[in-house]
Amino acid sequence: MISFIIPTKNEEAVLEKILQCLLEYKGEKEIIISDGQSTDSTLLIAKKYTNKIVEHKGSTRQTIAQGRNAGARIATGNYFVFLDADVYIPNINSFMKKVEDLFGSDKNLAGLTVPCNVFKEQETFADKIIFSILHQYILILNNYFKIGAAAGEFQMVRKDIFQKTNGYREDLIASEDFEFFKRISKIGKTYFEKNLTIYHTGRRAHKIGWPRLLTEWMLNNLSVIFRKKAHSKEWKVIR
Repeated sequence: MISFIIPTKNEEAVLEKILQCLLEYKGEKEIIISDGQSTDSTLLIAKKYTNKIVEHKGSTRQTIAQGRNAGARIATGNYFVFLDADVYIPNINSFMKKVEDLFGSDKNLAGLTVPCNVFKEQETFADKIIFSILHQYILILNNYFKIGAAAGEFQMVRKDIFQKTNGYREDLIASEDFEFFKRISKIGKTYFEKNLTIYHTGRRAHKIGWPRLLTEWMLNNLSVIFRKKAHSKEWKVIR
């Protein structure tokens, strides 16, 4: 069974699109929403599609790593698929058959990711160039250098591997997605399937601009590698 896990925080504008998409998947599945105290209609939308909802009750803001881990704790599937709320998976049944076949044919495969492009109607020239370079970078790290790397829009991992690594580092404000994939690559194989693609809004780059976002990505990744902690003190919500 596949457990689709989506962390949310005020996602009323985008959430229904991915939930409708997941319902189209004909395989055995569960949809899990891990909500970080939304104040809009996110939970009302979620409850139309699933009864597996985890709500953050803490007095401090939930990190996305905490959200993913909270969702994983109630997951019962053999595979966990972590998705951002603003993504969409085209042709989901053929897509999932392909990734399940990859896991089925390679018992050493611990985690898998795919290219993530901006929706065509929202895509800018900068989006095309930068994501093309980023995809090549992730492909080389995973498939050739055997160093796990993956953005959080789509990460699929075996349940037992997730449990062995204790999931995402909840103290990381940013770069928790790349750090997680790097750790699982030490106990299994990670893979970038270049022939599959999902789509997302690209909202952070569009809101704050690519120069600033690239700088934040670089500083956080370097800080996690060399200082074992994120550079950012806060990862602002972009909606």
